[in-house]
Amino acid sequence: MTNQNEKQILNLPFTGICSFGKYPICTNLDELDADVAVIGVPYDMGTQWKSGTRMGPRGLREGSTLYSFGLDGAYDIEKDIMYLGPDCKVVDCGDVDMVHGDLEQSFDNVEESLRKIIAKGAMPVVLGGDHSITIPVGRALDSIGPFHVIQIDAHLDWADHRSGQRFGHGSSLRRLAEMDHVEQMFQFGIRGISSSKKEDVDAAREYGSQILSPRQMRKMGIESLLELIPEGENYYVTIDIDGLDPSLAPGTGTPSPGGLYYDEVNELLEGIAKRGNVIGFDLVEVSPPYDPTGITSQAGARIILDFISFILKEKENKFQLASTSAVNR
Repeated sequence: MTNQNEKQILNLPFTGICSFGKYPICTNLDELDADVAVIGVPYDMGTQWKSGTRMGPRGLREGSTLYSFGLDGAYDIEKDIMYLGPDCKVVDCGDVDMVHGDLEQSFDNVEESLRKIIAKGAMPVVLGGDHSITIPVGRALDSIGPFHVIQIDAHLDWADHRSGQRFGHGSSLRRLAEMDHVEQMFQFGIRGISSSKKEDVDAAREYGSQILSPRQMRKMGIESLLELIPEGENYYVTIDIDGLDPSLAPGTGTPSPGGLYYDEVNELLEGIAKRGNVIGFDLVEVSPPYDPTGITSQAGARIILDFISFILKEKENKFQLASTSAVNR
């Protein structure tokens, strides 16, 4: 029991350097030694309407300080489980360098940084940025091998091009589908009149994509939803903050009513972590200028920390199971 007169360092949310979750910082990727590498991509040249997601990584970091768990980990009162204990090595790698007005060079920088993270054996967690940043991230994941993409989003993002522009935030999932190392695609939360052209939806379905709106997801239930996803395989998860209802996350460039709620996303992500091997994920389209309350950044940061918790807990459980089996042989 702690002595009441003993002076402690509290490291409250409003003190110190604002790294993600107040985790250690490692901006030299050649020196990276971690289980999880969080990296920001402050890019919004792919937006078609309201810009501002270049400030997303900074907003998510600030929002995450509310949930900074310190060295002792985080206790889940509902599940009676400790997450993110001292053995979980999570680091903040800072931001990928952006070159204003130069999409190609910015994307090259993203791909190069992600390749370094993967080569070091860490799982990348990418803070967007608009949704086009998922394209260079997807390119960098080819060394991991085939994987399925699970998307949480209001929009299908399957546009082929806009006047020849093939790398906007409305084309990201279509570009992923063209990569040889991407297999099946599961697109959850898709909704809204005029959010996609019919020909884009037809093309996604022809590819084999599973497309479900929040209403359809609720009718199915989480367990049936998870059964659509091949078990025990590799997954990359891309989370657009506008997949959530705008009452929870108003700070985004293209909000869409009728979205998912936090508990629904939380339960889905936990199920994904249990079902197979998550090789990485991103959370994109947080735009702090449109939310002076900061709740969007806090919601996004909480979802990221939840998902990291679920993924690392599953790895911990599998390691313990393997160790027990080895001892019993």
